[in-house]
Amino acid sequence: MTEDLEPRAGWIADEVREEFPELALLWVSLEASAGRSSKGVRQRLKGLSDRFRGSHAVTMRQAPIPWAYRVFYRHIGLDPDADRTPGEAAAVERLVHGAFRSENLLDDALTIALVETGVPIWALDAERVEGDLGVRLAGERDRLGRDPAAPPLMPGRLVVADERSALAVLFGDLAPGHGVTRDTRRMVLISLQVAGVPSIHVDEALHTCVEVLRSG
Repeated sequence: MTEDLEPRAGWIADEVREEFPELALLWVSLEASAGRSSKGVRQRLKGLSDRFRGSHAVTMRQAPIPWAYRVFYRHIGLDPDADRTPGEAAAVERLVHGAFRSENLLDDALTIALVETGVPIWALDAERVEGDLGVRLAGERDRLGRDPAAPPLMPGRLVVADERSALAVLFGDLAPGHGVTRDTRRMVLISLQVAGVPSIHVDEALHTCVEVLRSG
């Protein structure tokens, strides 16, 4: 998979599109690694922490984009009050730790993009992705990834998949052996657009993540 920084639309299986006509998968690929964040990236996280107060965390779920993901959670059988949406999970982490803590360049880039736009992003090792990405339902014999330790999937679960296998459960686990590691040199960034989330916000989230990864 070659570098492609312009967001591309993934495929959506027909049976999924029938139920969720506004669902879209957007992704980009780039050369990047998950090393230590630069001072500038850490300062950007600190700035976000200073602006993100407790009152923001309490009211954020009523904002249009976080609310859209909460609604989608319920439509796919998840309880957003028990299994928090990515934005709400980040807010809780901020409150618990007193700041958005720097982990590594990739995790920091994902956090910055999420907090600034409200749109979640996930990352895969590009060397473990074959062909285009899309969303489909897990089948009877599906496993999560191609690793020998790949766990079986519950039939009917929504998954992100390439041409060979499922690579992630929607808003759930990534496939073992397909995530970004210290050895990763090229990665794929994935974002999910649901009803109520404008395309411009998804594009902004991906571009923000790429910008942070490129800045070091």
